Amino acid sequence: MTLLELIENSAERLSQAQVHFGHGTTNARDEAAWLVLWRLGLPLDTALEGDDSQEMRPVSAAEIEECALLIEARISSRKPAAYLTREAWLQGLPFYVDERVIVPRSLIAELLVNGSLDYWLTDATHTVLDLCTGNGSLAIIAALVYPDTVVDGADISADALAVAAINVERHHLQERIALYQSDGLHAVPRSYDLILCNPPYVNAHSMTTLPPEYQAEPAIALDGNMAGSTDGMDFVRTLLKNAPQYMNEGAVLVLEIGHERDFFEAAFPDLAAVWLETSAGEDQVLLLTRDALL
Repeated sequence: MTLLELIENSAERLSQAQVHFGHGTTNARDEAAWLVLWRLGLPLDTALEGDDSQEMRPVSAAEIEECALLIEARISSRKPAAYLTREAWLQGLPFYVDERVIVPRSLIAELLVNGSLDYWLTDATHTVLDLCTGNGSLAIIAALVYPDTVVDGADISADALAVAAINVERHHLQERIALYQSDGLHAVPRSYDLILCNPPYVNAHSMTTLPPEYQAEPAIALDGNMAGSTDGMDFVRTLLKNAPQYMNEGAVLVLEIGHERDFFEAAFPDLAAVWLETSAGEDQVLLLTRDALL
């Protein structure tokens, strides 16, 4: 059997099992390639077509068995692949992950990397907060994109912060990024020029219908109804009320709310939000100035 045949057979197995994608891949073929290449110790960018293609690389019976066991673990556990490999990629950067954090997939990452936020920043932008930092990926990307800034990461979960610390060290950013345990903004150490936040925002109905792969993630990072509402906006309500006092003059807040724009606009009908274009459209990430919040 060749490498390509192994990947194609694995993809067919994933398709038959009707696993759910969305934690780094969007289809069975990409997920199969990820798992097979990882299991075989091959780079994830190994060429499978073209002049340098490894598609005809022979695989041994032992390698086939190892990959089959991993594919079956993905199917039987219904866990995101990143929990099995203990690694996720965001904007070309690797991050350690485990069940203590959600798998990083924030659209804010692409806005940082492609420069979409630069219009809203100035030479006076020196302090950045990644609120609900999870595994620390947005804090790390922000620190790399804006090398002249000080970056803080905050999360209510001590477990998540332990994972974030692993990634801060992995990317050698201990001198640039500090991590704080904080319920919302109450324990962050300063005010900021830029606040990034991918909060829990999933509405109550959607929480009951999430595929098993999402149910495997910490509910505290997804469920936006912890204070008793059903629209997913509990954390966001508190955040927008308190944010101005933690924002410097001219500061902006970049907030991801996924597919919850209708609930957001119903909760904040008079708020002047700027909706930012991402690869998923123009209704999942918004920007708020300090003046708008005031």
